[in-house]
Amino acid sequence: MSYQHQDLASGRWGQLSLAEQMANIGGEVMRALNWKEKNNGSYCLRAAERALELMDLTLENTRGFSRLKELSRAREALVDYFFGKNEYGSTEAGLKNYFLVFTYAARKHL
Repeated sequence: MSYQHQDLASGRWGQLSLAEQMANIGGEVMRALNWKEKNNGSYCLRAAERALELMDLTLENTRGFSRLKELSRAREALVDYFFGKNEYGSTEAGLKNYFLVFTYAARKHL
């Protein structure tokens, strides 16, 4: 598989805490939302793809059913929002709020 985040895919990603991983995913989601707001669909989709790539790396490194379940649902919601029909009714504010919590948690533990 060809990764856009080569250095992270090579093992560095697994060294980050879950909060740091989710904060990084959130950064890509924020970029995607910003590009969507600016009506730049191409950049929006590329940022969303990067977010999904990081989410997949997180899923590969996750142990425990409860974490796997939540991460899988979050990934599913991102796919639905950016690439599907938004059947889950996700909102920009909801996505921002979900990932912002991880950014605060990651910074708190630095």
